[in-house]
Amino acid sequence: MARWYNARIAAIHVIDAGVSVPEKGISSSHNEADLSAIRARMASSFSSAANAGVEVDLFVEAGPPAARILESAAALPADLIVIGTHGTAGFHHLVLGSVTERVLRKAACPVLTVPPRAQSTAQLPFRRLLCAIDFSDSALHALQFAVSLAKESDARLTLLHVLEWPWEEPPSPNLADLPAEQGAALAEYRRYRETMALTELEKTAGLTRLAHSPTVLLRNGKPYRQILDVARDEGSDLIVIGVQGRTPMDIMFFGSTANQVVRRASCPVLTIRLSP
Repeated sequence: MARWYNARIAAIHVIDAGVSVPEKGISSSHNEADLSAIRARMASSFSSAANAGVEVDLFVEAGPPAARILESAAALPADLIVIGTHGTAGFHHLVLGSVTERVLRKAACPVLTVPPRAQSTAQLPFRRLLCAIDFSDSALHALQFAVSLAKESDARLTLLHVLEWPWEEPPSPNLADLPAEQGAALAEYRRYRETMALTELEKTAGLTRLAHSPTVLLRNGKPYRQILDVARDEGSDLIVIGVQGRTPMDIMFFGSTANQVVRRASCPVLTIRLSP
């Protein structure tokens, strides 16, 4: 991405000053030899970037990792934070990691989370983008980023809206099992919600002014599950999703959709925050 945007990389490694990690040769009593070894390892990790002509600045900090990452991003200031997620299967598949989660919750700039499985699916320039839309201000703000990426890389963009019902789908509930009047009313309400959502989706897609008109999809069910299913079915290179501001309520609510998508995605996820 840095090469694509002619950007500079600020690579940061944070030594948790209160934790000893002997297997990596790093401890709270680190010395200059330890720091030299860390810088050498960082330089080796970014050798491909340097060989491609991308300028890389190396920073080694000590302290609480999430706090140092956020402070460094604000000081630069960074246009984007790129950070990995943990795990590949089973329980570890769902472990986002406290550092990544705190960065996601508090970062003022967009955050790109990259799962271990993403190496085989993501490519640049992006070819297939998925943007989750709930028509909130934060989602429409994220859509601007998705449209920009689609224009710059001539990518196909899919806009997905998920209607969440008070039951798990699929399968759909059997409306015939309800009293006739209630079943008819529920079916009509569902048709109304779907029609209104699809109309809004198509209107939003028309405003993007992309060379390739976005694909619009309407799904029913749990939002994060539908987002992940569509990303898998379409072979998405990137999921773009918006989150609200940083009020205490927003932070507490963060886990419902965005957090679950980040935890479980098999491709990178770009999280765009709309500041209050």
